[in-house]
Amino acid sequence: MADIRPLRIGIVAGEASGDVLGAGLIKSLKSLHPNCEIVGIGGQHLIEQGIDSLVDINELSVMGLLEVVKHLPRLLRIRKMVIDYFTDNPPDVFIGVDAPDFNLPVAKKLKARGIKTVHYVSPTVWAWREGRIHKIAAATNLVLGIFPFEQPIYDKYSVPYQYVGHTLADSIPLKVDRESARANLSISTDAHVLAILPGSRAKEIASMLPVFLQTADLYKQHVDGLHVVIPAANQARLQQIEALLDELKPAVKILLSSEPARTLMIAADAVLLTSGTASLEAMLCKRPMVVAYRMSALTYIIMQRLYKPDYFALPNILAEQALVPELLQEQVNPENLCHHLLEQLERDQDLLMHAYREQHKSLQQNADEQAAKAVLVLINADEA
Repeated sequence: MADIRPLRIGIVAGEASGDVLGAGLIKSLKSLHPNCEIVGIGGQHLIEQGIDSLVDINELSVMGLLEVVKHLPRLLRIRKMVIDYFTDNPPDVFIGVDAPDFNLPVAKKLKARGIKTVHYVSPTVWAWREGRIHKIAAATNLVLGIFPFEQPIYDKYSVPYQYVGHTLADSIPLKVDRESARANLSISTDAHVLAILPGSRAKEIASMLPVFLQTADLYKQHVDGLHVVIPAANQARLQQIEALLDELKPAVKILLSSEPARTLMIAADAVLLTSGTASLEAMLCKRPMVVAYRMSALTYIIMQRLYKPDYFALPNILAEQALVPELLQEQVNPENLCHHLLEQLERDQDLLMHAYREQHKSLQQNADEQAAKAVLVLINADEA
């Protein structure tokens, strides 16, 4: 008979994408070992899986070197609280989901106190600051990776690593149903739909949404029957976007929705988005896209010196070629974005969809179950 002793799982997800990954792992973990207590920091998806969240996940959603510095005192207070909590209430395993600048120092302290630690989503040591691999090794018993190109660097340094694939690739079918997505949003089949994804963080939305709306106004001049749809990651982002729409008063009609972002992307003819996990999801939804990002001038200067890959959009990194346009800094203006969107509509869609499907297949590894099994193996390693 399987061991049914209760398991205490500590988990911290720092942002929306990590919340999805963490929730998938926990759901599979509970199916394999039903008696689990989940404590840490998570958003809506982890809360649905029963996490007792110590603070609101939005407290950790900070990106960019200058932005992190600005919020550092608050982040340090939360980090100390998390370390103290798990030191006083030791879990069977601590799982940090992404957010390495927050999670790895927590994991290092807990590992030093005899608590097993897992980091889910490899830090981008393959892209910049390869030397971080030594800090990862010191902080973790196991790294769970979501991309197939990460394995060699972990093998190079003999750091325990397991590629599990990406939960989004498992949850989105290879062939998506646009008609059903449009019906769900009450959008006609003959409309031209542009999905705008300005980001899941407040600062991203404040930076990217105005230029995206200006782009949509230009785009409207070139396509008939335009519908613009925007997903909101949570209630706070919904209110922020509503306030910006009221302030900016775009000429295009906007459908702001709390439906999952993938529903809006599947319904779309094209997607304009802020770089991040959304670009991966748009690829899995098989949609032409334009990927954009703007950061502080200082962050950009530093990244220019340190960043190694030729691309920053995930579809391009995975394919090792420019599958989709990616625009940075001063390139991110309405005229340029509109031009690239129109260009994407005119390209050979069959070739693009074939490339998307190949990347999709490579990421389909039953990630939630693979990750959960790896965590259980680690927990039970000393009990065999």
